[in-house]
Amino acid sequence: MIALLQRVTQAKVDVGGATVGAIDAGLMVLVCAERGDTEKEADALLTKLLGYRVFADDAGKMNRSVTDVAGGLLLVPQFTLAADTKSGTRPSFTPAAAPQDGLRLFSHFVEQARSRHATVQTGQFGADMQVSLTNDGPVTFWLQVNAK
Repeated sequence: MIALLQRVTQAKVDVGGATVGAIDAGLMVLVCAERGDTEKEADALLTKLLGYRVFADDAGKMNRSVTDVAGGLLLVPQFTLAADTKSGTRPSFTPAAAPQDGLRLFSHFVEQARSRHATVQTGQFGADMQVSLTNDGPVTFWLQVNAK
């Protein structure tokens, strides 16, 4: 599984002109399931994400996690993170999980996040989403947990 996280001062997802998820300060996270991923990888990625230290402590060092600062989480499904871009000029999405597996794993990820973190909002799986955010820093990290 892959997560592209961005530290934000605000972020939101609109679908069809309506806001379906929004947060103030926290992390906007694009989430992607790859072929072969299971709930085990989803759980490992969530644990890493919730503990990843990207917020400043009193000394200005990135030493606090989204959990430590009680920030919001905006989880947005994005299968294109799994694209194979090694050759040609058109990405291949073969590495991405099949849509039904992607939906199952994204739903599991969200359910587990909501059981472990206070503020969790989401995008909408399979929808044409408009994502807007203010990246704070900018701070952006790629996290990946590979299937065994």
